[in-house]
Amino acid sequence: PGNSRSFEIYSRHVVLIFDECHRSQFGDMHVAITKAFRNCHLLGFTGTPIFPDNSGSSGVPGLRTTEQAFGERLHTYTIVDAINDRNVLPFRIDYINTIKTAEGVVDKQVSAIDTEHALLSQERLAQVVNYILDHFDQKTKRASAYRLGDERVSGFNSILATASIEAAKRYYYLFDNIQRERQVNDAGYRPLRVAVIYSYAPNEVEAEGLLAEEEFDTAEMDAGSRAFMGAAIDDYNELFGTSFDTSADKFENYYKDLCRRLRNRDLDLVIVVNMLLTGFDATTLNTLWVDKSLRQHGLIQAYSRTNRILNSVKTYGNIVSFRDLEDATTDALALFGNKDAGGIVLLKPYGDYYDAYEQQVAKLVESFPLGEPIIGESAQKDFIKTLGAILRLRNILTAFDEFAGNEILTERELQDYQSIYLDLYADFRRDANAERESINDDVVFEIELIKQVEVNVDYVLMLVRKYLEEHGSGQDTEIRAAIDRAVDASPSLRNKKELIEQFVDSLTVDAEVDDEWQHFVARKRSEDLDQIIVEEGLNADATHAFMDSAFRDGALASTGTAITAVIPPTSRFGKANVHAAKKQTVLEKFGRFYERYLGLS
Repeated sequence: PGNSRSFEIYSRHVVLIFDECHRSQFGDMHVAITKAFRNCHLLGFTGTPIFPDNSGSSGVPGLRTTEQAFGERLHTYTIVDAINDRNVLPFRIDYINTIKTAEGVVDKQVSAIDTEHALLSQERLAQVVNYILDHFDQKTKRASAYRLGDERVSGFNSILATASIEAAKRYYYLFDNIQRERQVNDAGYRPLRVAVIYSYAPNEVEAEGLLAEEEFDTAEMDAGSRAFMGAAIDDYNELFGTSFDTSADKFENYYKDLCRRLRNRDLDLVIVVNMLLTGFDATTLNTLWVDKSLRQHGLIQAYSRTNRILNSVKTYGNIVSFRDLEDATTDALALFGNKDAGGIVLLKPYGDYYDAYEQQVAKLVESFPLGEPIIGESAQKDFIKTLGAILRLRNILTAFDEFAGNEILTERELQDYQSIYLDLYADFRRDANAERESINDDVVFEIELIKQVEVNVDYVLMLVRKYLEEHGSGQDTEIRAAIDRAVDASPSLRNKKELIEQFVDSLTVDAEVDDEWQHFVARKRSEDLDQIIVEEGLNADATHAFMDSAFRDGALASTGTAITAVIPPTSRFGKANVHAAKKQTVLEKFGRFYERYLGLS
């Protein structure tokens, strides 16, 4: 403004760097910048550049493509390169048909209004919601457990991308109603934690396939949409004890809190229009449910919310599309990757994975029959590699409906193989400091994948109930063996085996298993902790408070005043540093105690 052109910076040699440069540098802003800075270099970064094939007709003439704005490309690193370098994951896409068109009707722009009307019908949206609820655990791998920070969580979470604010509102209403109905019909049903967020955007998708940016200013929304958003935020406040609303500041804080809870897996599903589909990263997010038209930039950006690397359980991003986006996906991958990108960016067909799985299982059964010892380190390494490959393939195959009933290995056989696998894992960890070659140099243990198919305490208690029912019938011996196999095959239950055996031996035929288990665990936990207190001379009240906090928070606190209050007064000075040694001993005992009772009550 004014005489700002006289500022020294305009005459100096400067370098201007623009991120996401496909968005902001095709209009008056770019013209003003290049006019003001006469001696400059411009650098632009984008994962989805604008080429002649996907350029629009709006904006400043001569500024329709990224090359026109920034000059010749200096370097290219595509999604294909990122997947090959294992910086991101590939995608698996399901196309779910939810609307049938009469013969002879072509779904083109001429029928767009009728098509959108049909796509918003209550019947169709209810079908989509029921599909998501029925397949949610499978797609987000809710049977798979892994560690997220200091907590152990199950599975991943998801986003539902809708075509409009009206669609988002209808979907939120249906999720609420249908889940209430499911709770009435099934007392054990646990509803998904669902949130919704949208704001004003002038267009759903811009000409070049860009997703229009939504603003935090809710004043532009119509009264009905704002009122609905307010009611949805009230639901969120009730769920999490927050106090957000649709006023400008609090709505932005609602957005930030929602993003945080999505990253921490506190939310199961968030319904959006455009928000979160570009620039938002959450490693716990693995599934995008799509009920909107996407293409080019917007399609790649939206899909990429799901493919951030987290752990060995998350091996791909899940896309479940309720629109026919197959051609749009192929075109976008060809544009921003290359014409052969689909072979790398998308998962292979089910048959390819299943054929590999069959081969690995055949090798396992032939080379390592159950009941025969695996002798020698070379054979042990081969077994670990083979079962590891099977676990990785099962991790992918479980997302395919066709895999159910075609697992080849029975549940019992898989548990027995897992038990051998865990025995070897324990042996090699124990011998890690020995002079023999460490197996970890060339073999990776897939412990996270073992954990995702492991049994839990509820399953064991179910077997215990069956054991009591069959006591004396001749079937109880087999059930007792099944309990032992289940515990031996579980990384988290192995160190609890003695407890479980003592519990089973203590039961009478007419015992109430669940109640007896809770009383048994509480008594044994108190006895074992009291034993540590006596052995180490600890402050009893402080110790019980410390362990209660550990089980509540999901982690042991190794620093701070809480652990200091537990330990009896000792000198912190002197060469021996008695205090540090005592603290280390106590923490090691607390750690074993914590792992022994974690998840049992």
